[in-house]
Amino acid sequence: MLHYAVIFFVIALIAAVLGFGGIAAGAASIAKVLFFIFLVLAVLSLLSGALRKK
Repeated sequence: MLHYAVIFFVIALIAAVLGFGGIAAGAASIAKVLFFIFLVLAVLSLLSGALRKK
């Protein structure tokens, strides 16, 4: 999941440099959503692992 977020971030950076503002904004928003999904899943994984060990 984090891998895809980084890929979309790189696409957004390249599109911004080349002047494609709409594509850059879309790719950046997709990257942001994927990153937050990754964070939620990572926290849930850490919590479930901590609870399982007890």
